[in-house]
Amino acid sequence: MSKRYSILSPLLTVASISGSPAVLAAEDPRLEEVIVTANFRETTLMETVGSVSVISENTITERAAQHLEDILNAVPNVTWASGASRSRFVQIRGIGDLEQYYDPKYYPSVGMRLDNLELGDSVNAGMLFDVAQVEVLRGPQGTRYGASGHAGMINIISNAPTESFEGQLSGGVGNYDSYNAGLVVSGPLHDNLLGRLAVQQNNSDGYIENENLDKDDTNNFDEFTSRGRLQWSPTEAALYELGVLYFDADNGHDPWSIENDRTTWSDQPGHDTQKTYAIDTTGNWLLADDLRLEATVSYIDMELHQSYDADWVSGEFCEIFTCSGGHETAQEIFKRDRKRLVGDIRLLGGENTLSAGNGHYVIGLYANDGSENYDYQYPSVWYGDSFSNSDYDTTRYAIYGEYEYAVSNQLTLVAGARLERFEDDYRDSNGFTSDNNDNLWNAKLSARYELDDNTMVYATIARSAKPGGVNTTATANQPFMSPIFQGFTQGKLNFDDESLLNTEIGIKTRQFDQRLSLSAAVFYTDRSNAQLENWMWDDAAGLWIGYLDSTSDANNYGLELESSFVLNDYVEIFANIGLLHAEVDSIEAFDLDQFQFVTKDNRDQAKSPKYQYNIGTRVTFNDQWSGHIEVEGRGDSYYGYYHDGKLDSYDLLNASLHWQHSNIGVTVWGRNLTDKDFAVHGLYFGNDPRDDFGAYQNETYTQLGEPRTYGIELTYAF
Repeated sequence: MSKRYSILSPLLTVASISGSPAVLAAEDPRLEEVIVTANFRETTLMETVGSVSVISENTITERAAQHLEDILNAVPNVTWASGASRSRFVQIRGIGDLEQYYDPKYYPSVGMRLDNLELGDSVNAGMLFDVAQVEVLRGPQGTRYGASGHAGMINIISNAPTESFEGQLSGGVGNYDSYNAGLVVSGPLHDNLLGRLAVQQNNSDGYIENENLDKDDTNNFDEFTSRGRLQWSPTEAALYELGVLYFDADNGHDPWSIENDRTTWSDQPGHDTQKTYAIDTTGNWLLADDLRLEATVSYIDMELHQSYDADWVSGEFCEIFTCSGGHETAQEIFKRDRKRLVGDIRLLGGENTLSAGNGHYVIGLYANDGSENYDYQYPSVWYGDSFSNSDYDTTRYAIYGEYEYAVSNQLTLVAGARLERFEDDYRDSNGFTSDNNDNLWNAKLSARYELDDNTMVYATIARSAKPGGVNTTATANQPFMSPIFQGFTQGKLNFDDESLLNTEIGIKTRQFDQRLSLSAAVFYTDRSNAQLENWMWDDAAGLWIGYLDSTSDANNYGLELESSFVLNDYVEIFANIGLLHAEVDSIEAFDLDQFQFVTKDNRDQAKSPKYQYNIGTRVTFNDQWSGHIEVEGRGDSYYGYYHDGKLDSYDLLNASLHWQHSNIGVTVWGRNLTDKDFAVHGLYFGNDPRDDFGAYQNETYTQLGEPRTYGIELTYAF
């Protein structure tokens, strides 16, 4: 095998495997091998230590998924929350962000990467056009990703450039005036130079009817994605990659209804726009047969603008109904300009495949420099105009390493550590400044034992740390708060570091001549200084005050099970199940029913349903026709700590039918076919101004998820 092939082969392997259907041809009805790329070295899913899900291109196609939110329900113990046009706030095993109206949160607990680019908190850009697979790593990934992978990591792998010319035209239409159109071209550009370009426009009117404006597109999607990749191998021992991303979303933001349905009365519907420019470069050098050097530099520039009608109603609404105090005209407007420069260099020694008595290692250096300029405005007739501006700069440096040693042909041990230095500098127009320095450390120990050629068991213990920071909501609004809230937030202008210790054991096996795949894991996570999102409603000042509270510890434990079984040449069944118990030791919150501060002990963590499931079947009728049907659901969960309201449990039905002939493909799809109303976010406060309905009494308001949607997708490969 040549050295050049040694560098290129993993990339080509992922490209060839991940887009394949789960069931092979009739003469060989077995499950295919899946490659995981998110670790230091690529491994098969069966060899990977930890609870990992890989969502293939086939699954993305059959669900007609445009965005990450369309597929994450299929993954055990992974949930998402809305609060924006897209459900871009992800939780793994109950740990993660719930929304972002204020705080910078440079390091969300669940990280996201697109190939070699750290998307971080730019999850709106998680579009799935021309994506080979999505890898979801549950549990702390601190050794590999540091604070960016505190609770887990989502790794999006786009299709790689190909050695021969190929392309694809795609398009689709659906209800709610949805449509998309895309183009992919890939192939050789010159000697040893490969390229790929993928461009897509995705549009939909959304699922909201604005009664006041007589419009049905105030909560629309208008998203343009463009990605390019170049691979250049000038010698047998060197490979260079260049990736570029441009994402432009001009979405509406009008999700909240007085009646808790999909009809709004706002006269100032908001927007959720994002422009993301990014570039990443990677070098891969084979220094010797058992020594490789990798280096990546990336830069991302994000412009985010979010606004919404804070009073939810219009003057016309108050002419139809009697409104206490008349019509308020409040808005909340958030403008962010973020930039991030990241560098990562690592040395990998030893053979990729180990034999008894051998080991391999990784040593690396990492740097991350970020900044955010944030403008906040709250124009209001009743409460006056509030505004603030802030600048937040962060730097993060790390040294890390990992050593894997094969004690025998069956037993392999892994030890890894990462030391991080985190510094931030915050200042705002209210005169508040903060300058923090933190030293963080991450570590893991794991053991993998192969019972036989088809079964592996593992045990791992990992520690991860996430930096503290500034509660910019509290600092921006403290001068405008009522005295009691000023006093309470005085001690919460900053939040502390969070650390967690995760213990996990699992098994992965393939049986019945590779027709059954089963993986199961049980875990226990102990969180110290858990960073928990909390909210207070200051009625006198007319302010929602959001902050991260790090005064309590928490524990999370549960089980994850994923299985797939090829019954025969035509039928595959699958089942993915997650069980979770997530509890906060003690948290102080301002309870809107009691209208005072209360302490809640042993409280379930927000957005942490006790169960999730995804069960279904895929059927291959013949060489041209195939289909799938599945049911997915989750249990109820609290949506916050300031009230005991819950998001109800739900069950959804999805299905698709696919026809393929030569280079033409057609997919007819439907999601939530029973048209179940389910909530993806919740609020509790008084916002209904109608006297006949008990003006401004506290009520639960929910942001509803996707209703019944259906459509048809077409592809033409050339």
